Amino acid sequence: MTMTENRHFAEDDLLLISGIQHYAFCPRQWGLIHIEQQWAENVLTFEGRQMHRRADDPYFSETRGDVLVSRAMPLVSYRLGLYGVADVVEFHAVIDPDEKNKVKLKGRRGWWIPYPVEYKRGNRKPDDCDEVQLCAQAMALEEMLNVRVEEGALFYGERERRVPVRFDSVLRERVHRLAEDMHRHFAGGRTAEAVYEPKCTRCSLEALCQPKSNSRSASRYLQNYLSDLSASSD
Repeated sequence: MTMTENRHFAEDDLLLISGIQHYAFCPRQWGLIHIEQQWAENVLTFEGRQMHRRADDPYFSETRGDVLVSRAMPLVSYRLGLYGVADVVEFHAVIDPDEKNKVKLKGRRGWWIPYPVEYKRGNRKPDDCDEVQLCAQAMALEEMLNVRVEEGALFYGERERRVPVRFDSVLRERVHRLAEDMHRHFAGGRTAEAVYEPKCTRCSLEALCQPKSNSRSASRYLQNYLSDLSASSD
């Protein structure tokens, strides 16, 4: 059992749930955004915001057959210490009367199964950054609605393709660990050191971060170089 499973965070200690995607991608990127309050726009973040604007309408909901669509739904998890907004939460009407993971909705008849959907630009990524963000949203929904959320989906705009995501124990444990690390780093107020990787070219903060010159490997190279100069002068 992890620390976040035992703990309930106070309102003032809550961190943005969207930040877990940043942290999973790169702890330094997360620190620059959420600790140092820096942000840089690039074509990826611009296109992403346009897609979110189409999804984020807090006054809009619709019914599609047996599916109720709720947009820009506020989320909070005091166990994870995270809060934010879900792009879309679908509520699927229960067909199987023996379904266990169902909830009642105010002003709606019958039972419903919550199904979070997160909108992303581009294609599916090689890492799990999107999956952990969606899973964190699902875990917040569970806490709020007192129900188990087994599955959600990521919608990728470039191909207009929906990818289902199962929230298994491995993914849930990763969310807990990432949330713990985020709170520890935020409490310490220190941004992680840079480590240059090929994925840095996809980061909108690359110019601010300067991973090649600030990375630990570069620092070690410079320190060794200076040490060699000092030794040769002796």
